[in-house]
Amino acid sequence: MSATIKGNILTPDGWVHGTLRHGAYVDAIDGSQADPDANDDDYILPGFIDLHVHGGAGRDMMEGGDAPHVISALHAKHGTTSLLATTMTAPVEDIDRALAAIGRATSARGKGEARILGVHLEGPYINSGKLGAQPPFAREASLDEVMRFDALAPMKLITVAPEIDGHMALVRQLADAGIRVQVGHTTGSYDVGVAALEHGAAGFTHLFNAMPGLHHRDPGMVGAALAHAEYAEIIPDLLHVHPGAIKTALRCIPKLFCVTDSTAAAGMPDGEYMLGRQVVHKCMGGVRLADGTLAGSTLTMDQALRNLVKIGLPLAEASRRVSTNAADYLGETLRGRLAPGCHADFVVLDRDLNIKAVHIEGELL
Repeated sequence: MSATIKGNILTPDGWVHGTLRHGAYVDAIDGSQADPDANDDDYILPGFIDLHVHGGAGRDMMEGGDAPHVISALHAKHGTTSLLATTMTAPVEDIDRALAAIGRATSARGKGEARILGVHLEGPYINSGKLGAQPPFAREASLDEVMRFDALAPMKLITVAPEIDGHMALVRQLADAGIRVQVGHTTGSYDVGVAALEHGAAGFTHLFNAMPGLHHRDPGMVGAALAHAEYAEIIPDLLHVHPGAIKTALRCIPKLFCVTDSTAAAGMPDGEYMLGRQVVHKCMGGVRLADGTLAGSTLTMDQALRNLVKIGLPLAEASRRVSTNAADYLGETLRGRLAPGCHADFVVLDRDLNIKAVHIEGELL
């Protein structure tokens, strides 16, 4: 059965003032191109896509069990229509437990939940010298272990520190296997970053954070990203990265996309929560370890969109950064855009960019 909604619809060809007709997929978009500021109707944008989600609603992906369902439901309420469940560096038995639960959730989206597209394996193949808020279980990678993990839940994205012995070759192997590789939690230099891209790395994990910064005589991993990357993820909570640095990345990286790096504290009051095996503290709008180290965020994607507009992006560009670019990165051609034949994943926003409705594969939350 088809439903119809009216408003300012952001299509791949620009804004259309008219109606969107859909079932589980978009059937048709009728209307004429128009400036959305010329009327007071709602905005209809592609659903948000978040490729870095550790938790929410008091739950952490590493718990296993029903945690992926609870977390994806929390983020769906904030406009995220699909996501990657993200792991932590941990002993292998913890990772196995988390992946088994994520695999089950990937194969069966529950009512009111965002679609879990697969896994972002953020650890354990990172540098112990740049753990950030990751627990101290970093180790060298092996392709056999990655393939075993993939049998539990689809590996869509893996964060790797390419300077570790054997990891540069693994980057090529993973890329050849169709798994996206991001450079992150790394002490690698500019030259290491360039080499990783040449070996098939596709992007960078939470750009600027947990990697050597930019200096004019030592460009570092950030310099490699700014000079050479087509894609990178960034956390626009305005705490992890200064607005000026976000604007720099926007000018340099054509398809920069936003992630939340959200933790169990997202959608919850101040207090203590778990991030893998670490206790984290939510206070003053952020999440930190006891020593003050930033430990993920409380960000949701609707707030990410508002933050981008706040620092000066037009709404259409902000939408691409929280949706379309991430879809393109994963090769998801039927998500992240509103056009006939695409999944009916979209959000309805009022004129202040607050969520009024979320539709996931045609389901109205």
